[in-house]
Amino acid sequence: MKALVVGPAWVGDMVLAQPLVAALVDRGATVHVLAPSATAPVAERMPDVDAVHRLRPGHGRLALAERRRVGRSLRAHGFEQAFVLPNTFKSALVPWFARIPRRTGWLGEHRYGVLNDARRLDPERYPRLVERYAALAGGPCGTPELRADPRNLARARDRLGLGDERPIVALCPGAAFGPAKRWPAGHFAEVAAACVREGRAVWLFGSADEGPLCEDIAGRVPEAANLAGRTDLATAIDVLSAADCVVANDSGLTHVAAALGRPVIALFGSTSPDFTPPLGARAVVLREPQPCSPCFQRTCPLGHLRCLVDLSPARVLGEIAACTSS
Repeated sequence: MKALVVGPAWVGDMVLAQPLVAALVDRGATVHVLAPSATAPVAERMPDVDAVHRLRPGHGRLALAERRRVGRSLRAHGFEQAFVLPNTFKSALVPWFARIPRRTGWLGEHRYGVLNDARRLDPERYPRLVERYAALAGGPCGTPELRADPRNLARARDRLGLGDERPIVALCPGAAFGPAKRWPAGHFAEVAAACVREGRAVWLFGSADEGPLCEDIAGRVPEAANLAGRTDLATAIDVLSAADCVVANDSGLTHVAAALGRPVIALFGSTSPDFTPPLGARAVVLREPQPCSPCFQRTCPLGHLRCLVDLSPARVLGEIAACTSS
């Protein structure tokens, strides 16, 4: 079978799509992935993906003409089945324009017709997002896996001056969803300073939009290497693969690091690890539960952010010591 997987627009969700790809490949399928430009680099680091096709419209845009153009361009590939992972109407349009005979996905936003193999989700049977994706192909649901490009990693380390041989602690202080998912910058700075004192290298990861946040931490700990905005996503994935330990909020880079097999310390505040936890034997979730959490809000409705403020740097440093000494 030749299959097209229509991938999600969020980095973490795209990582969680990899077990679906693996399940299809295990059954002998050739798999292509259609992905927004923002998450295509993740698909390009998935094992066994035959090709990645980029969808250029930004997140949230219908862009009907562009979807029609891409769909028509895919007809020549002869896909037999499409797996549409996002639950939106527009995400199912490209396989429909591509005339893929079987178009599979969960029932969502007015998708009758554009999907002809629409499934009704049982959330109790599939409580986690990764399970819901893999179930569309009949499972099994494995652990997400990404593979870094070692040649690109070597070039990036040379360009960014990352030749340090000390144990590397990667700090990812951003979270695109909002501040209620971000551990305080002061806590990250305290962890960074302690790591430097203990002989570890500290690398700060983030997008260009998260540059000011990383600059704040680097300003308090000048020894930390601030990589925010200095890498594209593909290079960030490759550089993150060199870390001995990764500390991150509930964000896309958390899932990337776990899929790379890195020891991950994931910090959860306003959200819950029940739906999208980082997966893998080397992932640890830290929380400081409050009566009001998880609230799933972008900003703290009560203004105190106790679920993250009360999560102490000492707890995180204890986990870092455990994963860098093993």
